[in-house]
Amino acid sequence: MEQRNPQCVGIIMDGNRRWAKEQGLPAFSGHKAGYDTLKNVVKWAHKVEVKYVVAYAFSTENWKRTKEEVDYLMDIFRFALKNELVELKKEKISIKIIGEIARLPEDIQEEIKKVEEMTKGGEITLALAVSYGARSEIVNAIKKIAKDGKIDQITEENFDSYLWTKDIPDPDLVIRTSGEQRLSNFLLWQVAYSELFFTKTYWPAFTEEEFLKILEQFSKRERRNGK
Repeated sequence: MEQRNPQCVGIIMDGNRRWAKEQGLPAFSGHKAGYDTLKNVVKWAHKVEVKYVVAYAFSTENWKRTKEEVDYLMDIFRFALKNELVELKKEKISIKIIGEIARLPEDIQEEIKKVEEMTKGGEITLALAVSYGARSEIVNAIKKIAKDGKIDQITEENFDSYLWTKDIPDPDLVIRTSGEQRLSNFLLWQVAYSELFFTKTYWPAFTEEEFLKILEQFSKRERRNGK
């Protein structure tokens, strides 16, 4: 039987700091290695014709980390936006950023607009959840609906159009690395019928072989969506 791959994959990238500690490296080295892994995963997904990858890069709760760590993560994000454009266009990858973008430094907000515009029309979309929290997303959507005066008209179907993910299909599959088995405020509305996969592998050590094995397992699951 032909393998059925997902259209959209959500990824909770977890375990960067623990991976670095086990390697005897500074915690920040784990974040850099995790960034490299994400670049690889998008290429692997593209090869098997996955159309969307939604990666949990920085949560609203992550703002509570030390200023040093937050600044380092912002620097990685800033570097990626400024230096990966040529590669993104070459690989036909579209970029979309979802989350409380207004909380990000102004120069990063400007780079986001530029990269999103210049990478439109790619064969695969990488949606980065940055300063993202699902509860915040839902509250934000409700405020927009109230402002539009459409509370009485809202349905499950058109509620989607008020979410930050409005142009992205719900994930067929969500992968979380590092052994934790929770969603941690990631796409709570969108994952209602997603297949969930948890692996003990730390994110920087996640391989193409493991990714493809998960896709194979996904293909064998019977998805009834409540039917």
